[in-house]
Amino acid sequence: MELFFAILFSSFIFVLFKLFPRFKIDTFQAIVVNYFVAFLCGFFFSPFEITKLTTVPTEWLFYTIGAAILFIGLFLIMGLSAQKNGLSSTSVAVKMSMAISVLGMMLFYSESAQVLKVAGIILAIFGVIGMTVQAKDTEKNVSSTSMLLILFLGSGLLDFLLNYIQHSVLVANETAFFTAYAFGLAGIIGLMIACVRLIQGKLAPSFRNLVAGILLGIPNFFSIYFLMKAYDVLNWNNSSILAVINVSIVIIAAIIGLVFFKEKWNKLKIIGFISSLISILFIYLSA
Repeated sequence: MELFFAILFSSFIFVLFKLFPRFKIDTFQAIVVNYFVAFLCGFFFSPFEITKLTTVPTEWLFYTIGAAILFIGLFLIMGLSAQKNGLSSTSVAVKMSMAISVLGMMLFYSESAQVLKVAGIILAIFGVIGMTVQAKDTEKNVSSTSMLLILFLGSGLLDFLLNYIQHSVLVANETAFFTAYAFGLAGIIGLMIACVRLIQGKLAPSFRNLVAGILLGIPNFFSIYFLMKAYDVLNWNNSSILAVINVSIVIIAAIIGLVFFKEKWNKLKIIGFISSLISILFIYLSA
């Protein structure tokens, strides 16, 4: 079930980002609110007693800061990319970054390089290329490519970091507790930026952005929570768990983008989509 919910909540995030412009939601404001909501969700699901909620274990500090910076930075870019580049291209750039993290896990944990898994990773990379390439004018294409490249590299680093934290830093029942603190710190970083923009007159808070942030924060927390729980409870290799989750999200987001948001697919996107489907089958069989 951890696997299913990690896929479900992550897919829902992409849909929300795509809907924000339709309801005139300020993506930045919604993201800042979302992290405080996710922070509260973490405390609600944490088994720790109240007296421990005001302290951060010192061995977590460096990892909490790193995760928080990646959380908010990548989330801001993801929101903009979903609106500019579409659900399918953005989800591919974010989730096919597992090619980076899976290779890192295979090397770091000395996992066996099975033929099917390697073939699945290669096909996933083809999926990234096929579904990301877009026919746009040069200026927009450079901007889109840079945005997608940052998402690809940054998300790969974040996935590997979360996996390492779950296995090498946290002890039993600390997943929700750590996730809450990382989200809370990300929210504080966002709030500081929001205050500066407010003083500069570049920010106009509204109730609809608050509501959007609440709707975003709940699935955001659970997407990370269930990913880390899947690492903890499943008997698969870490790389296989990450690969199956990420490729599944790409496929779901691509279908939603095509059916509900009428995103246009060219031949390369179709080939990339098929490549992603085959890659998840290969990686699943090698788990």
